Amino acid sequence: MSAVYDCSQPDSRADGLTAAAGAVRSSRLVVLPTDTVYGIGADAFDAAAVQSLLRAKNRGPDMPVGVLVGSWSTVDGLVLGVPPQGRALIEAFWPGDLSIVLPHAPSLRWDLGTTRGTVMLRMPLHPVALELLREVGPMAVSSANVSGQPPAATAQEAKDQLGDSVAVYLDGGPSGDPVPSTIVDLTGDQPVVLREGAVRVDAVSEVLGVPVSTSRT
Repeated sequence: MSAVYDCSQPDSRADGLTAAAGAVRSSRLVVLPTDTVYGIGADAFDAAAVQSLLRAKNRGPDMPVGVLVGSWSTVDGLVLGVPPQGRALIEAFWPGDLSIVLPHAPSLRWDLGTTRGTVMLRMPLHPVALELLREVGPMAVSSANVSGQPPAATAQEAKDQLGDSVAVYLDGGPSGDPVPSTIVDLTGDQPVVLREGAVRVDAVSEVLGVPVSTSRT
């Protein structure tokens, strides 16, 4: 059976975060609020848990899962290196609605799907998400919905789709407009916006000081 915790109440929030941390450490799934839409998450380094996440979403490894972090410094242990453009984007937009794709550190033992040696990273601007991430470390997180269905803007919408495949639901209230994060790929010679979401392309270009394309073609 799933458990739902109302994070607007201090006692329930504390209990929910404790339960969610225990679930993540036990290879189970949690739903958490973020500053975009609700996410379904698992320990990023637990391959079996990530596979459970993909099954819950009815999604294959061809659509790999991104990773949420609880601090800027966490990134340095996950990637080959953070280029100056990456630092500039982190300083300008984190925590917030921007995801960055970088080559991941080859020493890491994880399986996030078919990533081709890269990882998509983001630090969300939501106190419940950040508290959980700082407790358990990096989490593999995807939107809390079954593939092909609308992303969940509330914990109840997530539960309606994902049901008992998730151990703990952290209810942080409505997420607002369900706009996804903007994704910037920094693995090539030039930055590329793979998806324009909450952060506009021109804002990315302004921070980087160069025009940014929206495709590699």
